[in-house]
Amino acid sequence: MATITAALVKELRDKTGAGMMDCKSALSETDGDMEAAIDWLRTKGLAKAAKKAGRVAAEGLIGLAGDGASGALVEVNSETDFVARNEQFQAMVSTIAAQALGSDGDVEKLAAMPYPDSDKTVSEYVTEMVGTIGENMSLRRIARLSVPKGVVASYMHNAAAPDLGKIGVLVALESDGDTAKLKEIGKQVAMHVAATSPLAVRSDELDPAVVKRERAVLVEQAKDSGKPAEIIEKMVDGRIRKYYEEVVLLSQTFVIDGENTVEKALKAAEADVGAPIKLVAFERFALGEGIEKDEGDFAAEVAAAVGG
Repeated sequence: MATITAALVKELRDKTGAGMMDCKSALSETDGDMEAAIDWLRTKGLAKAAKKAGRVAAEGLIGLAGDGASGALVEVNSETDFVARNEQFQAMVSTIAAQALGSDGDVEKLAAMPYPDSDKTVSEYVTEMVGTIGENMSLRRIARLSVPKGVVASYMHNAAAPDLGKIGVLVALESDGDTAKLKEIGKQVAMHVAATSPLAVRSDELDPAVVKRERAVLVEQAKDSGKPAEIIEKMVDGRIRKYYEEVVLLSQTFVIDGENTVEKALKAAEADVGAPIKLVAFERFALGEGIEKDEGDFAAEVAAAVGG
């Protein structure tokens, strides 16, 4: 039997637009024969889904699920915002988010997990829904956070339904304190993250390449002042500290009170919670971020349609 490599699966996916797990199954069933695999996908009724897979799917929903000490976010995309209001689509995203709680945060592994109350995997179910609803859809990404003690708080902005919306946030707080009080301050921090989109929890967690690039820009700006090198260096150090206040979560001004940093707000909350609080991590998903949308030329499309 032929070895089914990742490259072979990718080639079939590129040719047909079918889901990765479907492509792998097709190649396994046809002993790695590319053309036979394409036909296999067609005979299984996946041709309709494959034809739609070339369309840009940048709408859809962010879904979240949580069980106290752990939480998960998923992004499932569709072509139009109209589908995001479809109850079938919403139910599917909620179910996938719940499944993500039991995953290890790997999107491909989640796609291969059984879809509840069906004989399909998550990936196969999404493909079936493409044919049912009539739009391209894709399970794009997943994030999962957990703490040994404490809470993973959450917040959903622009909610279309409970735990479904356009910006989803998880915040992991480690503490022995009161769970209800932790959840309360955690939700406030999650709302802050939704509003400010920080890059890291702490300054030492920032990508060194990002800091290096920012410093290079600041150095060039400072050179225009005509000041001596040692003065320029101090100016840049001051601006880097300011940069940290803008992009590092614990250093940002807490949007809830507009006065304290997030770090100070958490420290103040410890008295109410009854124990020290450590902000371990956060995740923020904004729908469609990073997807290049093909805006197209509407006038040209109309002209082409009229022309034939």
